[in-house]
Amino acid sequence: MAKAKKAAKRAPVKAKTAKTAVKVNARTKVAARKTVEIRTSAAAVASVAARSVRGASKIARPHLVRKGDPVRIGVLGGSGIYGMAGLKKTKWRKVATPWGNPSDELLFGELDGAELVFLPRHGRGHVHSPSEVNYRANIDALKRVGCQDVISVSACGSFKENLAPGTFVIVDQFIDRTFMRQKSFFSTGMVAHVSCGHPVCSRLGDALEAAAKEAGITAQRGGTYLCMEGPQFSTQAESFLYKSWGCDVIGMTNAPEAKLAREAELCYASVAMVTDYDCWHPDHDHVDVAAVIRVLLGNAEKGQALVAKAAPHLKSRPETCPQGCDRVLDAALITAPEKRDPKVIKKLDAVAGRVFKA
Repeated sequence: MAKAKKAAKRAPVKAKTAKTAVKVNARTKVAARKTVEIRTSAAAVASVAARSVRGASKIARPHLVRKGDPVRIGVLGGSGIYGMAGLKKTKWRKVATPWGNPSDELLFGELDGAELVFLPRHGRGHVHSPSEVNYRANIDALKRVGCQDVISVSACGSFKENLAPGTFVIVDQFIDRTFMRQKSFFSTGMVAHVSCGHPVCSRLGDALEAAAKEAGITAQRGGTYLCMEGPQFSTQAESFLYKSWGCDVIGMTNAPEAKLAREAELCYASVAMVTDYDCWHPDHDHVDVAAVIRVLLGNAEKGQALVAKAAPHLKSRPETCPQGCDRVLDAALITAPEKRDPKVIKKLDAVAGRVFKA
């Protein structure tokens, strides 16, 4: 009897324990299901994101330029030039490169029978400072899509009395004072030293000079461009120093760009559009953004008109550049073939594919 009573007392306890265990087990299953759902959901999001990144960063093979193909001209627009008037059949396209993203999408179009690809150097809306522009990606992108000639149009300050705001300078030399830029495609595993004695293409310079005359634009053929780091404008001491060196104009972008274009075997020319006298001139205020923008509005229209007038002069292109811009790497590669890094070579497919396929 005593044993039966004790068993009866324990029975409700066991029943309660069993019910509790069932509830706990049920909660555990629900929690487990939620954990699986969360993990599944996170995995799905991660998978979609990964596919999106892969799709966005897919690098196209370099465009193969064949004999008889229409000439494709690249244009790099500086401050104030974020589009190109007169283009027909236009389309903005994303172009990925092994060096990261260019400053913006590339604008493809036709101009007076020539194919033109426009890239705003600072991005539409001017979102990239001079020190942060991905110059390597910009040059690679233009070469990758088949450009062989590249014209740079950008704002600058003047060191010469006769180079007043509104004047254009077709630059032929650079002094590079930048120190925060990536200025070479070549590095450990594939070293090259290209000649930059004459950093711009005289054939393009001839076309731009003729175009300026046709457009009625006051332009000086030849001049030295001092490229400073920025983004701050010069101190007066710097301005007087650069003036004493015999420099004609000052800007923040063109020298690294010209060097990279040379490494990429592109014909490159620079048009510097004067907006101010920097801070050396006793009769003019020191440069500021407001003053630059006032002049830029007029310069931007003239800059686009210059490119439009230059396009017909560049529609026919010699098979090889008379100055040798398209063959500079023939005498530039120094790393022994057996020591060349395949990963580095792969990144150079658009820039230097010609010499590695030979």
